[in-house]
Amino acid sequence: MSTPRFLTLPPGVAPQKIETPQGAFAALEALPVSGVVERWPALLVPGVTGSKEDFIAILQTLAQSGRRVVAVDLRGQYETPGPDDPAAYTCAALGADIDLLAQEVGGGQPIHLVGHSFGGLVGREAVIDGRTRFASFTLMGSGPAGIVGRREQHSRTLMKEIPAQGLEQVWHSRFEPEALIAGVPDDIIAFLRKRLLANSATGLACMAEQVVTMHDRTDELRQIEVSTLVLYGERDDGWPPELQSEMAAALGAESVVVPGAVHSPAVEAPETTAAALVRFWNEAESHLDTRPAVR
Repeated sequence: MSTPRFLTLPPGVAPQKIETPQGAFAALEALPVSGVVERWPALLVPGVTGSKEDFIAILQTLAQSGRRVVAVDLRGQYETPGPDDPAAYTCAALGADIDLLAQEVGGGQPIHLVGHSFGGLVGREAVIDGRTRFASFTLMGSGPAGIVGRREQHSRTLMKEIPAQGLEQVWHSRFEPEALIAGVPDDIIAFLRKRLLANSATGLACMAEQVVTMHDRTDELRQIEVSTLVLYGERDDGWPPELQSEMAAALGAESVVVPGAVHSPAVEAPETTAAALVRFWNEAESHLDTRPAVR
């Protein structure tokens, strides 16, 4: 799972609830601590075992570019409740939630969408379905189809262990030992435990299944007229860097490799990641005809 290195919210960042016709979604909202909101907003979507806190390290920097930036918990993740119905956790169903969130956060303006890992697969559904006008789309450490390698095996294990053992046992047998071996500080371990146990067990198992079985929709995404960025760590252990590079070429998208990062660039190299996003967003806006109004 993505492991935040700190949990203290930076200036300008505060917890929020985003109300939609499908219910409320827990969020972290970042606004500029100086200046005004003069550019289009952004919506950040986490991966399977992650949450909005995975983006804490980049939120302030992104907002200082003159934007409202919102990171959310998906349905059934951490502080956003979810049903026991597996159908609520398909990529298509979660993508429909992203449509609603984008419309609420955007307030009628185009919005920049960023999906990390599984969040990229979910965001892709929203972009392809065409119900929302996106100013840009960033796939961050996300690939063309199901995840592969070590993380694929981890997800397949979760699919089996969560229904059989429950989240508490999965924490003790799998996630806690990994965090201890990695030397994660006690306060972050406490957060990781709280976050995992707050998830919908049905939702987490279903999302783990989706992240390994999702089919390739690169050809469909290529048909959508939206500025697209593929951003990934140079040592990504989810989708291999070469696979993400090939996907970017197939999409005709810009590709950014983040030095020193693995699967979570927003955590592992926040300043480099934030700078790349701001530059890309500014360029995407400059290529569109209309400009957002200052508010």
